[in-house]
Amino acid sequence: MSTQNPAAGMVLALITALFWGALPIAMKQAVEVMEPFTIVWYRFVTASIGLGGWLYWRRKLPQVSSAGAAGIGLLVLASMGLAGNFVLFNSALQYLNPPVVQVIIQLAPVILLLMSVWLFKERLGVHQMIGVASLIFGLLLFFNERLVELFTSFTGYTLGVLLAVVAALVWVVYGLAQKRLLRQFSSAQILLMIYVICALMLTPLAQPEQIFLMDSRQLGMLMFCCINTLVGYGAFAEAMARWQASQVSAVITLAPLFTIIFVDLASLIWPQFFAAAALNLLGYIGAMVVVSSAMFCAIGHKIIRQHK
Repeated sequence: MSTQNPAAGMVLALITALFWGALPIAMKQAVEVMEPFTIVWYRFVTASIGLGGWLYWRRKLPQVSSAGAAGIGLLVLASMGLAGNFVLFNSALQYLNPPVVQVIIQLAPVILLLMSVWLFKERLGVHQMIGVASLIFGLLLFFNERLVELFTSFTGYTLGVLLAVVAALVWVVYGLAQKRLLRQFSSAQILLMIYVICALMLTPLAQPEQIFLMDSRQLGMLMFCCINTLVGYGAFAEAMARWQASQVSAVITLAPLFTIIFVDLASLIWPQFFAAAALNLLGYIGAMVVVSSAMFCAIGHKIIRQHK
């Protein structure tokens, strides 16, 4: 078991936020010629091989037989949730820019928080209620230019937003199922079993031969997406082992801001491939409010306690 090391935990959490922030930008390029199901299939296959090899080397492969019928059911449910999240996230990128999808996906941890209060009878603190309310306000600011379009017409933009919202919802199914499975397995063992199940589930829908349609840029982006799954989730798991969960959660909420920064930088360096984040001042303020609200949900209790 890893010992507490706040400095290492913060570095690992920042690595997670950086990788997760860059992920939708790479996927946006890969989805130009490859179907979302196929991209996700490649990601799960790569993650299964990489994480499986690491756990085999450490002699910590999970004993699936010890899960029981209920555990296997939870594994399948968690796999459906994570696979659905990955596919819907990729699909949303066909209609939206990466920063928009990344901001919407911040709904996932907040909904997970509310569902945990309902299902596991966890207490909802004042800081969390403030965080949820301000997050909703931040989303309204973020979409200030497209609110009328979102609620009055069904356009490609509206479809993209709906896909991203559903991606957040199905991720909550994965999060809740994993929370139960942690009683029997480590987080790395759970991820390996979920990756393998997801890869098997998506195999009939994947078209691996689409990889031959990619140019070097798109192929590089696909490779980054595959590596990102291993590094991002691996760094997240290690950060959780070395630092408090609330602190890690607060740092990884920075991912949308990294996405906006990366998109704007990429648009300056490669304007032929990347478009800058099309946000006005209120949109940028809204993104900051969303990130700050999610962060406040995670560590607001400490701020309130220190103030008192």
